[in-house]
Amino acid sequence: MTFGPTITRLIVTTLLLATATTAVAQKAAAPPQGKTETQAPAPVVVEEKPTPYDQRLIRLAEVLGSVHYLRNLCVKEPEDVWRRSMQELIDKETANEEKRRERMTAAFNRGYRTFASVYTTCTQQAIVAEQRYRAEGATLASEIVARFGN
Repeated sequence: MTFGPTITRLIVTTLLLATATTAVAQKAAAPPQGKTETQAPAPVVVEEKPTPYDQRLIRLAEVLGSVHYLRNLCVKEPEDVWRRSMQELIDKETANEEKRRERMTAAFNRGYRTFASVYTTCTQQAIVAEQRYRAEGATLASEIVARFGN
């Protein structure tokens, strides 16, 4: 198992969390026209090997879900930076490990839904919660890189 792509992704996530840019997400490009359907080969099932940082990674996914909801609640133009960051992290970290992918996705969604059930409008408490979760996410990402990086 290599930690290179994971560490790189965590560093990028740390920078995103630390700076908390308010850049508007770019619109996704439309799929190319005239695309022919091809049958994809069956996915290779890989035995899941839990990493020593899985619990921290699950918590980071939950934090990213929370920040994604709260940021979009309180900014004028919705942004997709946090969800896209989480998707990239899931893609790189879980590869062909379906159960890990499901756990990380569930954690992101749990973080999102937790705040969606509490805040329907942007309040001062929502702003403070977003700042605290962003700080926690930056700390988690830094700890994972420092402790488990090469």
